[in-house]
Amino acid sequence: MTDPEIVSLYWKRDESAIKHTQSKYNAYLTRISYNILANLEDCSEAVNDTYLAAWNSMLPSFVSCSASQ
Repeated sequence: MTDPEIVSLYWKRDESAIKHTQSKYNAYLTRISYNILANLEDCSEAVNDTYLAAWNSMLPSFVSCSASQ
């Protein structure tokens, strides 16, 4: 799945977006976080926090900027 397709799933609030993100980026994110933290438990938590941050930062596509005005 391409990145734009994954982002589209986030905008639709489709939880499979996280699974697709994990399958595409988990090894990369784990490697980076382990190089920084050097602890597998902390590394796993940091990676999961990253997925949550991605979920929370991509608002549903039906929300417009004018809705907050």
